[in-house]
Amino acid sequence: MPAHEKRKTFLGLFAALLCLLLSGAATAAPSPMQQVPNGGKNMSRAALAERKQLERFGNVRSPLEATDPDFAEMRDRLIWGEVAWHGSLDAKMQELITLVVLAASQTLDGFAPHVGAALQAGAKPEEIKEAMYQCAPYIGFPKTEKALRLVNEVFREKRIPLPVASQKAVTEDDRFMQGVKVQKSIFGAAIDAMHKSTPQNQRHLLRDMLSAFCFGDVYTRKGLDLRTREILTFCIISSLGGCESQVKSHVQGNVNVGNTKENLIDALTCCLPYIGFPRTLNALGCVNAVIPEK
Repeated sequence: MPAHEKRKTFLGLFAALLCLLLSGAATAAPSPMQQVPNGGKNMSRAALAERKQLERFGNVRSPLEATDPDFAEMRDRLIWGEVAWHGSLDAKMQELITLVVLAASQTLDGFAPHVGAALQAGAKPEEIKEAMYQCAPYIGFPKTEKALRLVNEVFREKRIPLPVASQKAVTEDDRFMQGVKVQKSIFGAAIDAMHKSTPQNQRHLLRDMLSAFCFGDVYTRKGLDLRTREILTFCIISSLGGCESQVKSHVQGNVNVGNTKENLIDALTCCLPYIGFPRTLNALGCVNAVIPEK
C-alpha cells in the first residue's frame, strides 16, 4: 500500500476511535437523577441542594425564588443541601416523615409536592395513605382529613386509582384484643399495669378507646411495618409540642421495636426545618433522657 494510502487509513481509524471515545464519555456522564459520588462530599451546599431538588421535584421552582430569593436560598440550602443528605434514612422515609409532620402542624401549602416526591422516592400509594391514617389518633380526624384531601388530589392527577387497597387487619370483634397485643409488643407489661390502675370513669379513654382505636384500628393495619409506624408516631407527637411525656414513651417504644437512637436523631433532623428548633430540641431532650449518651 502506498505511503499516502496508509496515512489516510491511519487518520480514518484515529478519527473513528476518537468519536467512539467521545461517545462513550457522553454516555457515561451521570444524569442529575444518579447517585452523587462519595455521598456528595466536596460539593457545595448550593450544588447539593440543586441536585436533591431535581431528584425529588424535577424542574419545578418555588415562587419564593422570584419574590424572596434570600429566604428561598436559606430554606433550600438547609433542607436540600444539608438535611436531605444527613443520616441513614432513605428518601422514602424522609418524605413520609415530612408528610406526617406537615399534616400534624397543618402547614399544608407545600404538602402536595411532597406527596409527589414520596411517590418519586418509591413510596407506594398504600404507604402514603397509611402514613396519613397514622396521624389520626394524635392530631384528630379533621386535620388528617385535610391532608388526605390533598393526597387524593395528587393521586387523581397521577391517575392512581382510588380507593387504594384496604389494609384493614381487625374486625369489630377483635379490634380491642389485637390492639392490646400490639401495645404490649411495643410497651410491654406497662400496658397491663396501666389497665389495672385506670379509674373506672376513665377506662373508656385509657383502656377501651386507646387500645381498640389507636392500636387496634390503626397500628395493626398492613402497608407499614411496626418500626415505621412507631418512628412516624414519634415525629407526629414531637411536632405537636407540649407532649414530652408521650414523646418519651414513644422513644422507649421505638427502642423496643428495633429503632436506634441514631434513627430517632435522623428523624428529628428531618423534622427540624418544618417544626423549628424549640420543638426539635425538646424532643431531642426526650431522646437523651430515655437513651443517655454512653
